[in-house]
Amino acid sequence: MIRGLGGRLWRTPRALRPRIFFQQVPEGKTAKNLLHLDVRAAPGLHGDERMAALEAECERLVGLGATRLRRDEPAPPTSAGYIVMADPEGNAFCMD
Repeated sequence: MIRGLGGRLWRTPRALRPRIFFQQVPEGKTAKNLLHLDVRAAPGLHGDERMAALEAECERLVGLGATRLRRDEPAPPTSAGYIVMADPEGNAFCMD
């Protein structure tokens, strides 16, 4: 089971459950510990269809109390574009 933004609980097949990756960064710790999540909201989609799916999910999350911070446009060949948001407590996360 997964508890989503807004406290809603739902069941998902094991293969669809979120995965968490820990990525090492070159800079050292300078303040409190931070955790930044990237949420896959449009897997398998590309281009305008992908960004439209991200916008729809962004709108849903804003309705549940999240805040939209900015949209970063695709910059080929390395980026597919993403939306930076914050949860109700101000913790940033990206939807990609």
